[in-house]
Amino acid sequence: MDSLTHIALGACVGEAFFERGFGKKAMIWGALAQSIPDIDFVAGLWTSPAGDLLAHRGFTHSILFALLIIPAFALTADKIHRPHNIAFRTWILFFAAEVFMHLFIDAFNNYGIGWFEPFSHARYSFNTIYVADPFFSLWPGIALLMLILLKRYSPKRRFWWRFGLILPFTYLGYCTVNKLTIDRDVRQAFARQQINHERYFTTPAPLQNWLWYVVAGNDSGYHVGFRSLFDSRKDIQFTYFPRNDSLLKPIAQDEELHKLIRFSEQFYTVEKWNDTLVFNDLRFGQIIGWEKPKERFVFHFFLQYPDGNKMVVQRGRFTGWNRQVAKNFLRRIRGN
Repeated sequence: MDSLTHIALGACVGEAFFERGFGKKAMIWGALAQSIPDIDFVAGLWTSPAGDLLAHRGFTHSILFALLIIPAFALTADKIHRPHNIAFRTWILFFAAEVFMHLFIDAFNNYGIGWFEPFSHARYSFNTIYVADPFFSLWPGIALLMLILLKRYSPKRRFWWRFGLILPFTYLGYCTVNKLTIDRDVRQAFARQQINHERYFTTPAPLQNWLWYVVAGNDSGYHVGFRSLFDSRKDIQFTYFPRNDSLLKPIAQDEELHKLIRFSEQFYTVEKWNDTLVFNDLRFGQIIGWEKPKERFVFHFFLQYPDGNKMVVQRGRFTGWNRQVAKNFLRRIRGN
């Protein structure tokens, strides 16, 4: 989830735990605790671009890190706010709720999260909600604003922290139902259309939860398509992309390449753009693929020019978007 959403949720949880005047201080602690797993961004200062991809949502999003940082936060807050009547157990529960909420929510995006680092490099992703979904983030954002504006002892504060927590998690439950529905539909489409595959995933297209991006295939290549919850047609229009592993033979021993393959969880293809070898991680979507089925992928990594891969996860996200593309996007969401 994006950083602003974590800050807003953290502030709401802080208010929920303490209320009665201490809430505004707790809001600050909550925002800090919700944000601390994202300290992994500093890894980009010394790691390679491919290494940075693995560092993000790695150890600092693990259960071990949580178990280390929670008592550190609790001890610090307990000392700073003395004298007080807050039990140390309450501090522990508060910071545990904050940090584990961050780890839980991030697993619903498609990036993947290393819950069991450093003992296991496996990444966990439920692919249920887009990383920046305004229908999730709006409510805690509004609640945070109101909690800042309201006086410390205002009775209305309880309503707003509940507003900021209940609505987004209700929406997350709705997204989970959508995910189960889409997965059922695409499995039926695979069988009906004879789409052979060893692995597949579905994940929401940008900024909403009704149009979903579908990828299915094996080590030879992948079928890519889109499915709306409102589609009346049962079949999905797929476009096939060969994996082209043979293009990697000249750099088969490259350490950066192996990091990218591990990061992609095998959902990748390779292309040549003129004289440049490009690695595509299919998990992050296709540039306006609902409109142009053969368009490039959002995540495209230039293998021969690793230093030119800044913001590689997001740099193609809204390439080619304009008013007409946005209209077509809304039209596709409404179904075919």
